Amino acid sequence: MSSLHFKKAAIIGVGLIGGSLAMVLRGKGIASEIVGIGRGIANLETAKRLGIVDSFTTDVAEGVRDADLVVVAVPVLKMAGTIRQAAPNLKPGCIVTDVGSVKGSVIEAVEPLIPKGVHFVPGHPIAGTENSGAEAAFAELYIERKCILTPTPFTDAGALRAVKAMWEAAGSTVVVMEAPVHDIILAAVSHLPHMIAYTLVNTVADMDASGEDVISYSAGGFKDFTRIASSSPEMWSDICAMNKGPLIHTIDAFQKRLEKLKGLIENESYPELKREFERAKGARDSLIKGRKPSKESA
Repeated sequence: MSSLHFKKAAIIGVGLIGGSLAMVLRGKGIASEIVGIGRGIANLETAKRLGIVDSFTTDVAEGVRDADLVVVAVPVLKMAGTIRQAAPNLKPGCIVTDVGSVKGSVIEAVEPLIPKGVHFVPGHPIAGTENSGAEAAFAELYIERKCILTPTPFTDAGALRAVKAMWEAAGSTVVVMEAPVHDIILAAVSHLPHMIAYTLVNTVADMDASGEDVISYSAGGFKDFTRIASSSPEMWSDICAMNKGPLIHTIDAFQKRLEKLKGLIENESYPELKREFERAKGARDSLIKGRKPSKESA
């Protein structure tokens, strides 16, 4: 049994992220009892059947009663409302943490709702697949992934250590940083790629080539590139709303880069175009090999 231990853990949102963490808590002996909380009875029943949770409820306030740990794994736009429902039954000493991929606006909305004596540790495990629901959960999801924690001046040091230890037990490398820095980074490496994938699929789906269904001709490259367009539309529309500023900034930067590429093709500047591609290939290859890519401009 791990020295890190919670008598009762409540997981609000037993999908891929929350369900996978619940499996870690059980497998590592970190929680004696795990209750699942959510809106969909069928998904909660699946989580119970798969042994991800011991019991479940659709009542947030009832589910968090007497919990030592509460993990909020709901769409970011619903974080504050969920905490508001939970607040009356959050006991003193309870640790509340989230898994949202936006931190600044979540902290601003949630922190005022946390009762005195309850400890809020904002977090974001950088892991996932395009699949959702309890059936998609697996305990190995977080192995060799980063988890970012963004404590505030009000975050309890002991609670921060506990949440850090929990994610390390899941196999993650924990990084602590300020919320605005997190939101800029995630807008670039996560949120922008999803915007591109959704837009690319819609662009191709709307194309007409002499009456042919263009998207039906897509092969492995297109399917691999657009895999994340199968992600939850609800979750990603919420993320856009909550990380609007940094996301618009990264979209602007991408549009400028795409316009440059378009200009090189129009002007038949193929040697420079090749250099652009070589730079991108080098950065991508370095990422796969675990090296830091060069920042040289083309």
